[in-house]
Amino acid sequence: MITKQDVQSKLKEDRIEYLLAQFVDINGSPKVKMVPADSFDDIVDEGAGFAGAALEGMGQGPHSHDMMARPDMDSYTPLPWRDGVARFACDLFVDDEPHMYCPRQNMKRVLSDVNAAGYSFQVGIEPEHFLVTRTDDGIRVWDPSNVDSLAKPCYDFKGIANVMDYLQDMMDAMGKLGWGVYQADHEDANGQYEINFVYADALVTADRYTFFKMMTSQFAQKYGAIATHMAKPFTDRTGNGGHIHYHLADAETGKNLFVDENDPRGLGTSELGYHFIGGILEHASALAAVMSPTVNCYKRLQVGEGLRSSASGFNWTPAFISYGDNNRTQMIRTAGPGNLEDRTISAACNPYLAFAAYVAAGMDGIARKLDPGEPNTGNLYELGLQEIGRRGIQLLPQTLHEALGELRKDEVVKDGLGVIYDEFVELKEAEWAEYHAQVSQWEIDRYLTLF
Repeated sequence: MITKQDVQSKLKEDRIEYLLAQFVDINGSPKVKMVPADSFDDIVDEGAGFAGAALEGMGQGPHSHDMMARPDMDSYTPLPWRDGVARFACDLFVDDEPHMYCPRQNMKRVLSDVNAAGYSFQVGIEPEHFLVTRTDDGIRVWDPSNVDSLAKPCYDFKGIANVMDYLQDMMDAMGKLGWGVYQADHEDANGQYEINFVYADALVTADRYTFFKMMTSQFAQKYGAIATHMAKPFTDRTGNGGHIHYHLADAETGKNLFVDENDPRGLGTSELGYHFIGGILEHASALAAVMSPTVNCYKRLQVGEGLRSSASGFNWTPAFISYGDNNRTQMIRTAGPGNLEDRTISAACNPYLAFAAYVAAGMDGIARKLDPGEPNTGNLYELGLQEIGRRGIQLLPQTLHEALGELRKDEVVKDGLGVIYDEFVELKEAEWAEYHAQVSQWEIDRYLTLF
């Protein structure tokens, strides 16, 4: 635990002149105020003031008292792209009380229940993103050397060499921040990249993922590119996931409680882990609204022929509510003993809301001792929808509208969102209505002279 005095020493040592007091709105978008380092005591004791009604989903009107952003000392992060500036992830308060419309405050509420049960929720994330540039009619891949054009570009040397300066900037920065960065690669789509860093407590990972997105935007800009974490920026290419790897650990010892080397199912997963999986599968349809919270996300969660809609042959995003062994056609993959991976989560999620809802669903599975059934093996993509249905495997919602309908019926996931639930549903219903009212170029091209 870093103290205020520790941070004051670091500010002097790192020659920090300005601070960014940062929180996220309901969409997970980082919001900041810039504060002179001389005012550090003020933001610790009082906070940086914000008018909540200026933002979406913060539970405030123009008459509301200020939201005060107070820094978490453990989140002290010098900006790698600009000397003399540091960022703090902040919690919001109103009239000295925790403001529970703050996604970070809500996540801490949920995690306090997990900790009270003797667990800590440990999460790692695979942050996929594209580097693009704008054109007169949309976007294209940022490809300075014109080499990233293979039909199967995943892991290709030329594709990664093409952006090595950007990747080195990112990895150097993450290394200096102590995140345990350990690899980067060119992903399945042209212009798509992933940079991995190690597991941490869920709150730390949410803070880091938020800062990771901030960092990609700044380093990409240095090279004339835009870093996008949009779920599906290209029709014919794979989308951006935020796959999570996770387990529950003993809150005191840190021992992974999902490990059982004597697992009779052969996956190395404990009874506790299976109950957690049972909770996720039970609530998966409602969780989809939080894990894939935009209309665009559902163009990534495709079924049927859509499974082969990407240029590379697969979209790598299971839309089946299932779990299995080390098998990427499953929603939940057992990547190793005690290591579960959920592949359906979108890069467009708000990680604070996503992790809070997710662990709430898993803890419900533990409380009710839910059994997920036998694991699925083999290639689910090849089965076809008829066989999938015959086996009793359900599909994730295929639109935001459908997912919101499932969320309204699920008290566990609603509780995971706390008071944010009403704001979330209202905002997302409006998003769906606005999207559904648009007439797209596809519709013009298909129907203008058809009749």
